Amino acid sequence: MEYPDRQVNNIYFDSLNHNSYCENIYGSSSKSKVRFRWYGDSQEPQNGSLEIKCKRNQLNWKLIYKVKGELGKNGSDWRTLCSEIRRQLPAEGRQWMEMNPLPVLINRYKRKYFVSRDEKIRVTLDTDLDIYDQSRKPFPNYTSKSNLPKVLVLEIKFPRELRDHVVHMFGDVPWRSSRFSKYVSGFLSINGR
Repeated sequence: MEYPDRQVNNIYFDSLNHNSYCENIYGSSSKSKVRFRWYGDSQEPQNGSLEIKCKRNQLNWKLIYKVKGELGKNGSDWRTLCSEIRRQLPAEGRQWMEMNPLPVLINRYKRKYFVSRDEKIRVTLDTDLDIYDQSRKPFPNYTSKSNLPKVLVLEIKFPRELRDHVVHMFGDVPWRSSRFSKYVSGFLSINGR
């Protein structure tokens, strides 16, 4: 499925000792990230989903729990906003939030979608990435951005059996191919690293 261009908004949650960040930095073969995602121009979260990105060795999957309605309206603090999200989650989703209660950052970016004719190769291009520090703040920070270098993030998704074909197709493009985590990059920018 191809989507129209849109703005993506995420609140990243972590444990009190930043397990998700540490798992990413140290290249753990077993890791997870917890985020609340919504689309569109609204600063405040609305009609989104709690998403848990999981990785175990070479296997990746995502758990998605839908949350409806406007959240955090009228200047709600983090406690109220998180409570509104948890109220709509099944027990498993609430457990993920209990293990990762700390809102660390909000990021926003513009995303373009592309798909091959046979719909087997999907590409997203993310631009205009902004980071908003949430650490040690009782109320969400939607306005004060952290410094972050300008980046373009191009992600290519395809079935494992097409790997050689995709490598050949993009082999002459002069770019640096690497893992990039918007959460880790944002975490480093807000912590001055």
